Amino acid sequence: MARRVRKGKAAYKRQKKDMILAEKVMALRKKNGWSQEELAEKLNISRQSVSKWESGASIPDIDKIIAMSGIFGVSTDYLLKDELETEQASETGDVYEAAEARSVSLEEANGFLSLVKRQSVWTALASGLFVLSPIPMVVMSGLAEYGAQEGGPGTVRISEDMAGGLGMVILLVMAAIGVAILLLWDMREEKYRYLEKENLALQYGVEGIVRKKKEAFAGRYRFCIVAGVTLCIIGVIPLMTAAAFSAGDFIYIYCTAALLGMVAVAVFLIVWAGCIQGSFDKLLQEGDYTAEEKALQKKTSFFPAVYWCLVTALFLGAGLYSEDWKYTAFIWPVAALVYVAVHYTVKAMAKSRLEKRG
Repeated sequence: MARRVRKGKAAYKRQKKDMILAEKVMALRKKNGWSQEELAEKLNISRQSVSKWESGASIPDIDKIIAMSGIFGVSTDYLLKDELETEQASETGDVYEAAEARSVSLEEANGFLSLVKRQSVWTALASGLFVLSPIPMVVMSGLAEYGAQEGGPGTVRISEDMAGGLGMVILLVMAAIGVAILLLWDMREEKYRYLEKENLALQYGVEGIVRKKKEAFAGRYRFCIVAGVTLCIIGVIPLMTAAAFSAGDFIYIYCTAALLGMVAVAVFLIVWAGCIQGSFDKLLQEGDYTAEEKALQKKTSFFPAVYWCLVTALFLGAGLYSEDWKYTAFIWPVAALVYVAVHYTVKAMAKSRLEKRG
């Protein structure tokens, strides 16, 4: 019995030592701003090997430990010791300065992932509401202008003033509901805000658990992104078909509504998947949440709110000026497509400024 206990303790110590080494490799890689692929290239191995090291599934050979000692600028003793201590200078004289990192427990990580799982559905619904909100105004404006014409729904009678007024009311109500949903969930997520701002140090075993959940979600994430982009592209097919057959003006109204509906579904899929994927990236400090990206986020956090406020103002201004809501509704899908390019440009400019200051 005592022998079994000693063997169990020895196995536990080996496992703990392997996980500490895994956390050290991951922390050093992220501190240097390298991806798993980049570290793998420096060591002339596959990315999967680095991933297994960092998850504790395997341990590096001694020659790789020596190589990492030189690459990271730390001693081999530091890599092989059983304690998670501050890095020591390597034999080459290079000094590795450890950055302060906030410890994240398994309980905190699971609490955050559970919150985001619930939040993602509501955030996606709110985003879809913003896209759907112009539809009532577009349809009612069409009824007012073409409803009494030949080929239109002649039984419907609505004045242009009524169409504009009711459409605006419905648009504002839907937008207000969407904003309320976002604000409510944003307040609930406030206690986890540090995950996207501070450097993190995941406690023992957390890294492997989060990475497995991310890998399990990867298939759904890819499907939602591909489906969302595809819907945005094929959304214009009804309009193109109507144009090809010289359809009446009222048909264009319905085609525009169909376009916005498909874009709303696409936005729902992309936002839902993006929220969940982002929760994994925040904990693992990957993707948009590396140390470098966090610094950029602080400089560009103003952009989304400013951009969408300007788009909303442009939509309302153009619609009220032209009084042709079926065409001004195109501002939303165009703005959604342009957003990525503009956001990338803003981040590139912020990155350039940070590099100059550094």
